[in-house]
Amino acid sequence: MDKHEIRRRVTEKYGEIAAGKTCGCGCAPGCCGQETPAESQSLGIGYSKEDLLSVPDGANLGLGCGNPVAIASLKEGETVLDLGSGAGFDCFLAARRVGESGRVIGVEMTPQMLEKARKNVESGSYANVEFRLGEIEHLPVADSSVDVIISNCVINLSPDKPAVFSEAYRVLRPGGRIMVSDIVITRDLPDPVKRLADAYTGCISGASRRDAYLDCITSAGFLDIAILDEKTFPIDFITSDPEIRGLSPDLLEGLKESVKSIRVRAIKPR
Repeated sequence: MDKHEIRRRVTEKYGEIAAGKTCGCGCAPGCCGQETPAESQSLGIGYSKEDLLSVPDGANLGLGCGNPVAIASLKEGETVLDLGSGAGFDCFLAARRVGESGRVIGVEMTPQMLEKARKNVESGSYANVEFRLGEIEHLPVADSSVDVIISNCVINLSPDKPAVFSEAYRVLRPGGRIMVSDIVITRDLPDPVKRLADAYTGCISGASRRDAYLDCITSAGFLDIAILDEKTFPIDFITSDPEIRGLSPDLLEGLKESVKSIRVRAIKPR
């Protein structure tokens, strides 16, 4: 798939999630065998029950692969930018950390998600949160204007990851930091997985090799790059495509071991 087709498919899928036509795991609502699949997934990747109860209904769609806010060490008064903010879950958690003197900006490319997030702002009366339509490779944010960038399982979906980190560097103030949770792979994926569109929109086949991902951050100019956490990420959390589940046991086991959830920190030099 070329990058335009990738972008179209990703936008289409997340538009369906925003509209309630499918859930975060990629299946139809209610078919996961769980009463609240988004809540169950979020608890399994680092969010607390308090986190889930503190945001507006519908903000948590179970789309992440980690909890970037938990490692961001956000301070009161800081300006935070969330890349691929979805319905606003991490933005609302960040808003509590930075307080009334701080500010949170979410950038989202899917119009349906943007609409949902803005409704959540109104329902939760968040005076310090705003959402902007845009692509993470072309951020609608001024140079050197934010203190912290967070992102949760989104950069792996971009067909131009070097551009994402270059833009992140541009909008951060000197001394600013990125704190992202994302999906990477440790070995090449089986050809059947690479061909699946659902595997891309479900974060698998769009993921970079771990070293290549870190190289993108280094090339953008960041320093003190560190993986703070790495876990094997359950395939069932990413996609329900029957073709993936139909792989041979050896291929499926190899796939499971090669898909990792990482939390990464990096600093823009002063």
